[in-house]
Amino acid sequence: MKPVSIYPITGLPEIGRDAPLARLMLEAVTDIGLRLEDGDVVIVTQKIVSKAEGQVVALAGIRPSSRATEIASRIGFDARHVEVILSESVRIVREAPRVLICETRHGFVCANAGVDRSNTGGGEQLVLLPRDPDASAMRLARAVRDESGKAIGIVISDSFGRPWREGQVNVAIGAAGVMVMRDYRGERDPDGYQLQGTELAVVDELASAAELVMGKLDRVPVALVRGAELSGDQTVRQLLRDPSTDLFR
Repeated sequence: MKPVSIYPITGLPEIGRDAPLARLMLEAVTDIGLRLEDGDVVIVTQKIVSKAEGQVVALAGIRPSSRATEIASRIGFDARHVEVILSESVRIVREAPRVLICETRHGFVCANAGVDRSNTGGGEQLVLLPRDPDASAMRLARAVRDESGKAIGIVISDSFGRPWREGQVNVAIGAAGVMVMRDYRGERDPDGYQLQGTELAVVDELASAAELVMGKLDRVPVALVRGAELSGDQTVRQLLRDPSTDLFR
């Protein structure tokens, strides 16, 4: 077993539309005295990827539908926010005070379809999830490789709640150049027992571990993970459970 190191990448500016994320990340890595190495994994918060891609909506321009207004009155939420949540969802799974659990167009089940009002860069704005987070991760990995010559993994992370447990953890919503799932099925433990169903979502473990150095209020939207040895070519879409095997749907 080799040690894994996680470095907070500080000093990035406020990100706006069309910001050169790869270049800004590389400059920030250099500014803290590091250089990328082949096999590194860079964890990037969804928020800055969405901002760079223009996935930002001004609340002032939203006119809520009657459905959004009705739902908002039940859950005590801004009807304009609800309208955007509905536009990003394929179904509402549950309602609760000030939250909607939704299935997004990507297939994620999460609070408010990932539509967030925090850390938007100022003003009454909402930040949406990237349209295709795996494609976003691939573009960013290619841009970093073109700028630095290094083959790295990119993980786009966001905070999700979990059924049956309090609190949120960071999970991967997009990935490129990194292993997503490690399959132990068919292997034997030290006692000789053959593992039957052990598949670890290692990309979620990377995202969650990185949050320890990123925080929510510290303006650290990027972290560098070194030593994980998880290079691969899988995507987060492979983590989405087939409805036919979903025991809780």
